[in-house]
Amino acid sequence: MNRHIAYIALLVRDYDEAIAWFAQALGFVLVEDSDLGGGKRWVRVAPDADAAFQLLLARATTPEQGAAVGRQHGGRVGFFLHTDDFARDHARLAAAGARMDAAPRHEAYGTVIVFEDLYGNRWDLIGPPQ
Repeated sequence: MNRHIAYIALLVRDYDEAIAWFAQALGFVLVEDSDLGGGKRWVRVAPDADAAFQLLLARATTPEQGAAVGRQHGGRVGFFLHTDDFARDHARLAAAGARMDAAPRHEAYGTVIVFEDLYGNRWDLIGPPQ
């Protein structure tokens, strides 16, 4: 049996602002943006076009969903982005104005910094160990 998780939905306020942020701050690519009618779109972004795992940007449409935007993981780090060039991606985040919790730290598993996306969801950026 061959199974894998292909997408995880990320609640957003607005499709276009989310697409722009993920492209600018993280260098993600827009994999798909299909109109489903009624203001709904199927929007997928990923670190690169060949990524095995993608984010499905889902616009919040109910008060309950709106309240969960930016709090999908209850304030915990919920996303972990591994990179082969920590300095490059850290600089990109800083230039895009991403909020970071502290200075990068060195752990046994790599260099890491916690940052927030445009909605406040917490991410780890993890580079190779030194």
